[in-house]
Amino acid sequence: MDDNKIKDVKWESVEANTGGIKFSNNRKKTRLKSLVKGVSFILIAAVSGGISGAYISNKKYSNKGYTQLNQSLIEPKNQNNQTKIADTSKNSITKVAEIVGPTVVGISNKAEGYFGLHDVGSGSGIIFDPNGYIVTNNHVVESAAKITVKFSSGKVLPAKLVKADSRSDLAIIKVEAQNLPTAKFGDSSKVKVGDTAVAIGNPLGEEFSGSVTAGIVSALNRKIQYNGAVYKVLQTDAAISPGNSGGPLCNDVGEVIGINSLKLGADQNAEGMGFAISINEAKDIIKSLMNYGKVSRPFLGIYGQSVVLQENKVQGVYINEVVPESGAAAAGIKPTDVIIELDNKKILRFEDLSDVLDKHKIGDSIVCKVWRNGKTIEVNIVLSDEKEKNK
Repeated sequence: MDDNKIKDVKWESVEANTGGIKFSNNRKKTRLKSLVKGVSFILIAAVSGGISGAYISNKKYSNKGYTQLNQSLIEPKNQNNQTKIADTSKNSITKVAEIVGPTVVGISNKAEGYFGLHDVGSGSGIIFDPNGYIVTNNHVVESAAKITVKFSSGKVLPAKLVKADSRSDLAIIKVEAQNLPTAKFGDSSKVKVGDTAVAIGNPLGEEFSGSVTAGIVSALNRKIQYNGAVYKVLQTDAAISPGNSGGPLCNDVGEVIGINSLKLGADQNAEGMGFAISINEAKDIIKSLMNYGKVSRPFLGIYGQSVVLQENKVQGVYINEVVPESGAAAAGIKPTDVIIELDNKKILRFEDLSDVLDKHKIGDSIVCKVWRNGKTIEVNIVLSDEKEKNK
């Protein structure tokens, strides 16, 4: 062989050996594939195990609200609900203020003094007729030489007293204006304890005009005796100051459910006890004052006070005064008599008289028992009109 052929043979030998090298490379690839398959299997097994564990764990504890996972999901939801509730409450009060606010006025009572007219009191009022008619408390405008009204816009107008009813502590005044915004009167018979109560008025004078306070209705049909009269009122813990008198107490939709009138607290160390005349009672009085100029009520014809005579074991209403030409006077009732029964109902307090009279009308004749000088006397009293109590 020549050298070239020898080289060719060697090359062929190398080619043959190369076949061995190629075989060696295939084994490495096979090992690599096996490794990849193994790792993939492990990963799949791990993932499957994790999913299965999570499913079992979730299945086992899904009803347990105390787990950390559930707490993290529940608490933000509750917080959002609380925020929504707070926003709803806030928005409802805001809407009430926007609806009713323009119908509330500040009232200034001026009287003659050494140096001319001067302020003697202030209060609030509610526009109920677009032609300038405003309802307020009688004590706000009583004995006023001049009355001025300030609107929510800041405009001030003089007003005149139309009619007043001292027993209910309500009065109607009028300004010369037209197309005024008016408040909507609601139905106080539908009011429940715990309902939202919003008071709007001018506490402590004009510098605090349009103040809004909110609370709840604390009690219904409270009977408050004040200056010889018995008031049936709503009780609320909404802050009511002296200047709020005559202003509205509203429900959460902007309807007037009461007219703020009385407040206990300053002299009795009581807080959160405001009172408003229920609007259903006020509506009848307003209607009577507008139509007839007075409020007609059945009247016994006496003035008195609750009393307990320990030595005689007698409890009832002690008569201080008998009104001339009244039913009581005609029946022979005298001062110092004690009313112990009226219309077959025992009388223990002055308020009990109103409970009986509210069920009757002018002209009714009712049986009255009085204690006089150790004896019980029975008489019939014809109920008269309470003319002397109207102005």
